[in-house]
Amino acid sequence: MRKRSLTIAGHRTSIALEPPFWEALQSIADARKVSLPNLIAEIDETREDPNLSSAIRVFVLAWFRSAARA
Repeated sequence: MRKRSLTIAGHRTSIALEPPFWEALQSIADARKVSLPNLIAEIDETREDPNLSSAIRVFVLAWFRSAARA
């Protein structure tokens, strides 16, 4: 696990994810031409899961599943 502190929607938060998820999340941010904090803020705003780390993992999985189908 790697923990990072970020400012999301004006508040500081810490997120713990495995390194491959951080790498995948950065790749998605790069592909979408947004910053990592902005991507995480978007996930935070649209999540259904109360746990942000879990919501991020589900988002990453969905992104790559969608890419695999294309």
